[in-house]
Amino acid sequence: MIGPLAKTTKVMVSEKSYTTEFPEHRESLPDNYRGKLRLDMDTCISCSACAIICPNKTITMVNVMTEKGDKIMPQVGHERCLFCALCEEVCPPKCLVLTKNYDYEAYDKRELVTRPEELE
Repeated sequence: MIGPLAKTTKVMVSEKSYTTEFPEHRESLPDNYRGKLRLDMDTCISCSACAIICPNKTITMVNVMTEKGDKIMPQVGHERCLFCALCEEVCPPKCLVLTKNYDYEAYDKRELVTRPEELE
């Protein structure tokens, strides 16, 4: 029987890699993977349906200055998102969609709050 230290040493010197080299090699994701939200600001009608339906109150509506004047648009706190896709389903113009982007590195959870301009 091989002891834990011997087993660890054996794995460390073997040529087989057990992890992927992120971000150079990205993991292949299934078609139904749900990642970060993306917002098309041009088609958003400021209906607030996404904020109302969100079970975890992840989406809040904030004022944004656009070419057409002030609008209220969704701001997403990704640290609370359940990736349930209810916001995507309820959006009338389908401007809010879940992507396959899974880059969530941050030192402070306040960095995971994404303004509408950054959701593109």
